[in-house]
Amino acid sequence: MATTRSAHTVWEGDLLKGSGTVTLDSSGIGSTPVSWPSRAEEPNGKTSPEELIAAAHSSCFSMALSNGLTQAGHAPTRLITSADVTFQPGTGITGIHLSVEGTVPGIDEAAFTAAANDAKANCPVSQALAGTTITLSAKLC
Repeated sequence: MATTRSAHTVWEGDLLKGSGTVTLDSSGIGSTPVSWPSRAEEPNGKTSPEELIAAAHSSCFSMALSNGLTQAGHAPTRLITSADVTFQPGTGITGIHLSVEGTVPGIDEAAFTAAANDAKANCPVSQALAGTTITLSAKLC
């Protein structure tokens, strides 16, 4: 069964001096402010589209890797994934780097790295971002 998740943004003012509020509608967990300076300079307590993409990518990748490892008979005890999304004003998103550290009983580094590469290629967020260079570093704890 397909699911749809929703968010909305209310923006006021021009790009450089204006600001907005992003609301996570589906979960109802809240709203957060967003502005051009929080995107192109320092966050200063506000989010950006790139931070939201990083959150989506790190969680999707973790789910895909957990599933792949479990299907291979090596259920992970713990995965810690970070996603770094690089934004260049005037150019756009120039790359995403995923880093994962895993505690996975009964698996070696090569098998873990192979599973991580498979998750990187096949998680739905990676596939949605296919036009972006996505790199990966993976290691067992």
